[in-house]
Amino acid sequence: MDLSGILKKAREKRFALTPSEIASLLDVEAGADRADLFEAAYAVKCMYSGRNVSLRGLIEMGNACAKNCLYCGIRRDNAKVERFHLFEDQVVRMAEWAHREGYGSVVIQSGEMESDEHTEFVAAILRRIAGFSGGELGVTLSLGEQREEVYRYWREAGARRYLLRIETSSPELYRRLHPPDHSFHRRVGCLRALRKLGYQVGSGVMSGLPGQTVGHLANDMLFFRDMDIDMIGMGPFVPHPDTPLGEGTTLSARYLSEQLHIGLKMIAVARLYLHDVNIAATTVLQTLAPDGREQGLLAGANVLMPNITDAAYREKYMLYPNKPCIGENAGQCRGCLSLRVTGIGEAILWDQSGDSPHYAARCGNRTGAV
Repeated sequence: MDLSGILKKAREKRFALTPSEIASLLDVEAGADRADLFEAAYAVKCMYSGRNVSLRGLIEMGNACAKNCLYCGIRRDNAKVERFHLFEDQVVRMAEWAHREGYGSVVIQSGEMESDEHTEFVAAILRRIAGFSGGELGVTLSLGEQREEVYRYWREAGARRYLLRIETSSPELYRRLHPPDHSFHRRVGCLRALRKLGYQVGSGVMSGLPGQTVGHLANDMLFFRDMDIDMIGMGPFVPHPDTPLGEGTTLSARYLSEQLHIGLKMIAVARLYLHDVNIAATTVLQTLAPDGREQGLLAGANVLMPNITDAAYREKYMLYPNKPCIGENAGQCRGCLSLRVTGIGEAILWDQSGDSPHYAARCGNRTGAV
């Protein structure tokens, strides 16, 4: 493999790589080769957003979930989870704090559920956020599969973005990760509906899954391209002991290191292939290494999603084990994050919503900034 030639080609033009070249980048193992990969991806990131980081204050609204995914710690059949759901006033208060503290955007996330009551609950929150912020605070929803009319209703109430992870673009691998009543095709249909309704559309996958190959991961990149995804939130698979996919597993130091490496390579290759999308350095990276999120930024990510949920609820929203920062309050997280970001020579874009350059370009605003 001519690594330098592939990296040069990727830096010069998006979508330039063939599937086999994408797979070859995901397969690099030598430390020097990984360093070259991350350096190239970081250079492309700087072309679109400079040495800057956008923030999304994460509000974990509740852990009740109708889904029963085989890998998720808050899956419906996990009887060990203490369920909770925030009140409307609590969610709004957290969003108000984020707005005051300079966060230009928040993510409202919960387990997946569908009901008229839930639809109205979310819409009421969106309207109140739009009211106190004058529409300045960007809102991303991450609330799973819904009917198209629900997505439309929430869009009209003030949601700008929607994050719906596909977890894998392989229908066969998706079937192995989910019970029979979960539909890969419905999830893809939801992404298409969100795109049609004018959302900035986010998705993402897990890397390092049992039975997953670099071919699967290369196809994930093609999926992001074909679905015209604006923002990506990916993370390595970390087995949860209270799930069918994680029962009896041991998180050895070697395993965590391998998962970190594939997670960072996914960020770098996504940046090199897709160029102008927003890419998050997700919190799971910090589970794998104390500076995992910083490594993610230096591998090409440009978004962080610090948790601003009240500390009393964080331990109950455990999608994977050893989740970091569960004992810290939002103010502590803000201060820690500032030091971490400036420590690697990056700057936080306070009071900016951090719209995706890809979305701005698609809408005809090629001066849109992250």
